[in-house]
Amino acid sequence: MGAADAVPGVSGGTIAFISGIYKELIDTISGINFSLIATLRKDGFKAFWHQLNGGFLTALFLGILTSFISLMRVAKYLIEQEPIMIWSFFFGLILASVWYIGKQIDSWHMGRILALIIGGLLAYYISIMPSLSGLGAWWFLPIAGAIAICAMILPGISGSFILVILGAYKILSDALHDFDLKRIMLFALGAVIGLLSFSRVLKWLFLHYGQTTLALLTGFVMGSLNKIWPWKQTWTVMDASSGAISPMNEHFALGTLSLAQKQGNDFKAFKSVLESSISPERYAEINHNIDPQIWAAIGLMLLGFLTLLVLERIAQKDNR
Repeated sequence: MGAADAVPGVSGGTIAFISGIYKELIDTISGINFSLIATLRKDGFKAFWHQLNGGFLTALFLGILTSFISLMRVAKYLIEQEPIMIWSFFFGLILASVWYIGKQIDSWHMGRILALIIGGLLAYYISIMPSLSGLGAWWFLPIAGAIAICAMILPGISGSFILVILGAYKILSDALHDFDLKRIMLFALGAVIGLLSFSRVLKWLFLHYGQTTLALLTGFVMGSLNKIWPWKQTWTVMDASSGAISPMNEHFALGTLSLAQKQGNDFKAFKSVLESSISPERYAEINHNIDPQIWAAIGLMLLGFLTLLVLERIAQKDNR
């Protein structure tokens, strides 16, 4: 999950789902409430820790933190230098997860098919949304935090990408850089409220409409494939230093941001905002007949697909 979260556009929630811990994660988070304090006072720390499912949360978040920190630089390098390679691997992984989640649905009827379509269209629409201008008001950060954290626990939707769409990415990164405790706390407050609230909604949906919810989540993951398609055409970028969004430089207007970065141009401080998926042939054409690396990409897609099968086997073995 930490490795996935280190790659903008990939959801840690998807990894949680395909590794077989998603429902436990939702149940654990939704179980965090004031009754834990009463348990601690009445029955002691051991009972409190058991009710919290503390061992699970500790192992999970230590793993996420360690992986995120250790792989962030690697992910950044690969996105800038070998974008087709890293996106191909994750495309294969996420494509396989569509099959994995979908096969858990015991039967299909019109309601579940409709949920699949709605989830797919919603995730696809989010993947092509242009970025909004961030609001400077104090109440904006808690709302952004709540929305972003909900996206982070939904398979197929990237929380960091949601922050870009909301125009809050620059605001939050500035707050972290300047150690602005007020803004950080406002964002964290919204994230905590959003996480605890939305996890309860998901738990209720799984409890009462489990199969339909699975169909909806399958659609989410399917629709998100557009975001991680390896061959992209970048139209607008965000200046990481100012937060300003502008069209790609005219010289590279038909090219890709990652290619411009790889060629050593002055785009290190920019982040893609509006992109469109294109064919490998079109990618080669608009980038002066550069090799689209089709066979290497297919190989990494297969590797990503096989990685899911390994994760599934491990999850099945652990659940026995």
